Amino acid sequence: MDNRSIGVFDSGLGGLTAAKEIMKLFPNESIVYFGDTGRVPYGTRSKDTIIKYTHGDIRFLLSHNVKMIVIACGTASSAALPHIREDYDVPIYGVVDAAVYEAVRVTKNKKIGIIGTSATIRSGAYTKYIKEYDSRMQTFEHACPLFVPLVENGHFDTKVTELLIEEYLSDIRDAGVDTLILGCTHYPLLAGAISRFMGSDVTLISPGGEVAKFLRKKLTDELRHDDIPDKNQYKFFVSDSIEQFEELGSIFLEKTIDGQVSKIDIEKY
Repeated sequence: MDNRSIGVFDSGLGGLTAAKEIMKLFPNESIVYFGDTGRVPYGTRSKDTIIKYTHGDIRFLLSHNVKMIVIACGTASSAALPHIREDYDVPIYGVVDAAVYEAVRVTKNKKIGIIGTSATIRSGAYTKYIKEYDSRMQTFEHACPLFVPLVENGHFDTKVTELLIEEYLSDIRDAGVDTLILGCTHYPLLAGAISRFMGSDVTLISPGGEVAKFLRKKLTDELRHDDIPDKNQYKFFVSDSIEQFEELGSIFLEKTIDGQVSKIDIEKY
């Protein structure tokens, strides 16, 4: 058995949607979570900057001797992971592959919508992997750069949320997609409002939930943590305000995390 923690990181709070699903599927696993709240959002950065940030995030998690790393960030998974995966000895998994697999599996009309940060959409990773599964698939992409700050400020279902959803998703809805990939782990917090706009016949794919299911195949008996976890099972780190992360993070996780969050200087990594 391997009692080391699973490392999870995101540019901010969104990756907690993935952490929550991992906690549900693997209640005995320990998790070290890092939210790079001082540099959020990644989606507006250049590819080189995203790769630089991703290296630092990984090096921080490795300082905690994690056994694997989940990049719970659509931007880093699509723009950075293909370039850095071979640089490290621990397994590193992103959210793109798992979400694509599920979208291709559930679509009936082969029309898949993809929303994400500007960097994610610019990378073309989702369309590339979808076409590798089935070249007949049609994809309809749209960058939604204001969704991340919307979520980070607690606007999960407000008038502002509705206006932005209409602005960003009208063309995708009109294209007749039956499946929509929420290509950023912040976006599931907007799922209720997005689903109302898209209609009940459109299936939403949450990357965080799908990557947790993917880990179920990867956590073999040798890797799985089977001991009874201690009170320090979950550790959270941020690069900026602890207070805001504790408040909104408790909503994301649906459990209180007061007193469990520490601030670090990510520039040291």
